[in-house]
Amino acid sequence: METNVPDIAEIIQLAVAPVFMLTGIAGFLNVMSGRLGRIVDRARIMERRVNTIKNPDFLRQSEKELANLWRRITIINRSIGLCTASALFVCSMVTCLFLGDFWLIDLSELILSLFVLALFLLIFALLMFLKEVQLATRTLQSGKEKLFE
Repeated sequence: METNVPDIAEIIQLAVAPVFMLTGIAGFLNVMSGRLGRIVDRARIMERRVNTIKNPDFLRQSEKELANLWRRITIINRSIGLCTASALFVCSMVTCLFLGDFWLIDLSELILSLFVLALFLLIFALLMFLKEVQLATRTLQSGKEKLFE
């Protein structure tokens, strides 16, 4: 169970690529958290507005926007969850790299499985993010069309 410096250096080199992936995921989480914060702020404004509107047409329009905002919150929240799970799988994979080398056990199948799962989770997170952006864009587009009628 003796691990020497060259073996440790090799494992650290293997762990560098997943660490870059973690950096990318962290940046992505930062962007999504910022979007979530702005959407929540807008939803709070719309909730206050809905409680004060008397005009039924404006009330219906505001309720529709509020429902849309809550849908966006749900989608971006799922994307954040998937992204976080992806990062956890990457961290688990790096841990398995070191433990497998330290205990001299072959964890290659587990490491590969964790990495593939992390990639799939990241793909689904990106798809959810794209869906939220498209929903936001579609909402703005319909508002623009109403404005210029």
